Amino acid sequence: MRRFVKIAAVAALVALTSSCAPKVAITAHRGFWNCEEAGYAENSIKALELAQQNRLWGSEFDVHMTSDLVIVVHHDRDIKGVNIQTHDYADFKDYRLKNGEKLPTLDEYLTQGEKGGTVLVCELKPQIDKAHEDYMVDQSVAALKKHGLYDPKKVIFISFSWNICQRIAALCPGFTNQFLSGNKTPEEVLADGVNGIDYHYGVFQKNPTWVKEAHDRKMSVNVWTVDHEDDIKEMIDLNVDCITTNEPLKVRQILGGKEQK
Repeated sequence: MRRFVKIAAVAALVALTSSCAPKVAITAHRGFWNCEEAGYAENSIKALELAQQNRLWGSEFDVHMTSDLVIVVHHDRDIKGVNIQTHDYADFKDYRLKNGEKLPTLDEYLTQGEKGGTVLVCELKPQIDKAHEDYMVDQSVAALKKHGLYDPKKVIFISFSWNICQRIAALCPGFTNQFLSGNKTPEEVLADGVNGIDYHYGVFQKNPTWVKEAHDRKMSVNVWTVDHEDDIKEMIDLNVDCITTNEPLKVRQILGGKEQK
C-alpha cells in the first residue's frame, strides 16, 4: 500500500497522458532556447527568468558541489579545466558565465525560482562518492524548503546517480523522482520512490514500448534533448509526459493547443 500512495503523487505528470487529448509539458534545457545568442547563458539566473516570463512548464538546471560544500548551479564538472568538486567555491569567484553573471549558488538560483511560473527540474549531478552525494541531496532539499519550493507541484528531481535517486526517494516521498540514464527498463527503475524515467530520445526510438510500459506502472516519462521537428513529433506521438529541449518555442508551435502549462 505504501508504494501506491507514493506513486499516486506523480499524477501531475502521468495525468498528462490521458487517452483523451494528451498534453505534453515543455521543459527548457538549462534555462531557455537560444539563451546565449539572446545575451543570457545556460544555467544562469537570467535564463530561468526568461523561461518564467514565457510561461514554460519547466526549466531544468544542474547542481554540483564544491570541495568546501557550497552547492552551485553549473552543467559541466569542470570550469576552465578545474574540477568543481575538488576546489573551494572561492577558487571560482572570478569566473563569469557568458552573460556576465558570476557562478550562481543554489541559494541564489532559488531566489529567482521563488518567483514561480515554471516547475524547477533539478538535476543533481553525480559526486565523488556516496557521502558527498548524500550531503548534496540533503542540503539541496533544505534549500528548497528555505525558499518555499519543497512542493511536488514546484520541483521534480532527476539524476544519473542511482544513489542520488534513492536518497531523494527517502527524503522526498511524493515527489517525481526520475532516473536519468537509459540502461534500465521501466520495470528495473521502479523502486520505492524512484517513480520515473528521463531518457534521451534515442533510447525511446530504440525502445518505443518503454513509454507505455512506464505509464502502465504509473511512472512519469521525460525525454531529452529533443530539438529536431521529426524527433519532437515522434516523441509527442509516443505520449511522453514532458519534452526537455533547447527549442521550447519550436515544441510549443508543434504542440499547438496540446501544451501543458
